This record gives sequence, structure tokens and C-alpha cells, in this order.
Amino acid sequence: MEWESLKKEHRAYAFLARCFTSFAVKQLILEPIAASSTDNFPMESIYNTLNPSKRARRASYWSSKGQSNPAVPETLTYKLDGDLCLINEINIQPFQAFFQPGGPIYSAKAVRFRMGHVKRPLDVLQDSVHDSFVWTYTSEEFPMAQENRLQNFKLPELVLCIDGIMQVELLGRVQKQEMDSLFYICVAHFQIVGRSLAPAFSVDIDEHSKSLTLKVLSYNQPSPPEIPSTNSSFYGRRNFSGFNWGEVDDESDDEDYNWGEEDDEPDDEEFVL
Repeated sequence: MEWESLKKEHRAYAFLARCFTSFAVKQLILEPIAASSTDNFPMESIYNTLNPSKRARRASYWSSKGQSNPAVPETLTYKLDGDLCLINEINIQPFQAFFQPGGPIYSAKAVRFRMGHVKRPLDVLQDSVHDSFVWTYTSEEFPMAQENRLQNFKLPELVLCIDGIMQVELLGRVQKQEMDSLFYICVAHFQIVGRSLAPAFSVDIDEHSKSLTLKVLSYNQPSPPEIPSTNSSFYGRRNFSGFNWGEVDDESDDEDYNWGEEDDEPDDEEFVL
């Protein structure tokens, strides 16, 4: 009995490792969750950051509220397309207001990225949603150029985001609006690039015990990667983002290790980690 359990645990972890390098690299944002402030809602909402500026028929951007203090930060929070996502890089394009004199660019001085999970349901009021997350990873600060282009921010190493919540912190304001003499930050487009392990895997998190349950929903053959990855620094680790990965509870009867062919039906297996 113990041997069968170990075999199924090994298969799950082997498939997890395979997915980290075999699933396609893609844009990972599923939907926006909230912005720390919005100047004119819904015309300047966070949803506009999902539209590439070249495809928009009019000026499409998110704008913060104005501040007299240029040090006041802003945050944009997003839900990723999967409970387990391996993040490669983040791309941000500041907004240039061509309709204002001189075409000012409302960039931030620097950016920082947080990844984590929900600690209570997201159907809360706008002013309290920012207290609804536990951040398990915080990046270094990256300087942002005051330029109207998609700026690339590559993390020092690949980061596993568990539960699929990403927040960008926009630190410092550089541009004052002429009409009201207040500082603003505006973003035209935002991208998160990496690999989602959905629909093969999902997770349930127990906040009290700091543990999670890894659910294997399918052992289907992963899609071919769009961008090859040579980083394998995550292999061999049994602790990601503050969670303990432990014993296995396997409900699957399928013991086939050949992933060259897709399974007809998904396997529902739960692993208490």
C-alpha cells in the first residue's frame, strides 16, 4: 500500500517538473482585481492596461488620482491564469498623454513586484481589497524610464506564484499635470509572461497550517513551449513561497508514466503539501 502511494506521488512530482519546462510561455493575466486609486472610473480603469496601445482606437490607459506629494505609491493587482504560474518577466508601458501640451509621460520612478495568495474572498469592498492577500514573494526595485515604450523587467530567477495573485508597486511620481499641478502615474499596457500549469494542476491553501493541497486534474501531454527555457533552479526544492510540501493522498488508478498520449479522462488526485 505504501509502495503504491509512493509510486503515485513520484508520478505527480515528475509530471509537475515536466510541466515547468514543457507548458507554453504566454501572457498570464486572467483579469484585473483592483487599483489603489483611479482618477476617472471607468474611463481610466485598470482594465485598460490589458489592451495593447497599438490596438486601441482611442487613448487607453489607467490613471491614478493626483497627488501633491510625488512619493505617494500606487499598486495594480491582477489574477493570473492558473493557481500555479512560473513567472519569467513583466512588461510595463507608461502612458504618454499626446492630448496634453508637450505630450507628458506619466511613468513611475521605479517598480516592484509581489506574488501571493488570497487570504479571504475577493468579493469585498474596494477600499479593503488590498488587505485580502498574503505576499509570499517581493522582488527588488527596478528603475523605470520616462519613455513611451513597453519596458521589460526580468526577475533575477524564475518565481513560482502559488494561487496566482500578482501585484505591481509603482514607486515615485515624475510627471506633474499642468492643469492642476498634481503628480500622476499612468499605465498604458501591462504584461506578465511565464508558464501556467492550468488546467493540469490547481491548489487549495490552508492559511492556518501554512500548507496546501496540490490537485492533479489531468496528466495530458503538455503543449509544446513557445519560448525555450534553460533555467532549472527550481528542481529538487520541496518548499515554495513559505509553504510546506509533504505527504500524498492519491485517488487515481492510472499508473501509466507515458505522457506521449493524452488521457481520455482527467485524473483527480490530491496531494497534501
